[in-house]
Amino acid sequence: MEDMQKAVKTVLNNYANFDGRSGRAEFWWWALAYFLGGIIISFVGGLIGMGSFLYWIYLLALIVPFIAVGIRRFHDIGKPAIWAVSMIIPFVNLIVALIFLTKPSDGPNEHGEGPQPLAA
Repeated sequence: MEDMQKAVKTVLNNYANFDGRSGRAEFWWWALAYFLGGIIISFVGGLIGMGSFLYWIYLLALIVPFIAVGIRRFHDIGKPAIWAVSMIIPFVNLIVALIFLTKPSDGPNEHGEGPQPLAA
């Protein structure tokens, strides 16, 4: 749970930073937190009769950091940011996620030395 908190803090502190690199742990902890947050928002919104509205506000508020961490993750494995566009294509996004986003960090590349450890 502590790693998830560090990842969320790191991603939100780099809200619109599309440069540099993000490690596997940072990306996947953020994705899990984003997914769980969406479930909680939907549940609470459903209880008060505003499920769809709150969910869309949540998605729109966090889409920029999600894209930014995704681009930094692609940078980490040596792929250009344009690969992030493939994530919006149905089914292709699953293949890309399984192949590329689960790869371990490469050594130094044009985007920097390597991902920084999660912030404390």
